[in-house]
Amino acid sequence: MAEPLTLTDAAAKRVAWIAERQNKPAMLRLSVEGGGCSGFQYKFDLADTVEGDDSVSETSGVKLVVDPVSLDLVAGSVVDFVESLGGAAFRVENPQAAAGCGCGSSFGI
Repeated sequence: MAEPLTLTDAAAKRVAWIAERQNKPAMLRLSVEGGGCSGFQYKFDLADTVEGDDSVSETSGVKLVVDPVSLDLVAGSVVDFVESLGGAAFRVENPQAAAGCGCGSSFGI
């Protein structure tokens, strides 16, 4: 069994805020796709449903949903929401990432 993912309170609040404005459930889907400057890139979407084989964790009533293939690459990660002068974005602190990039949205294993 892979390590669970964690959604920080800041990320949960942001997902809830976005979901409320789009009249969607407060569920953030994290997936991993090939590409980006380091080999893999993170993709975030609001989810409408949870699939049967998804991994689900919950923070403050907000669900973080990850498919099994992506979970192998992000197990044990923390998803945070950060605001800085460069903008606001969801960030993944991935203990499995051997390499990253300046943009923070791609990684290598």
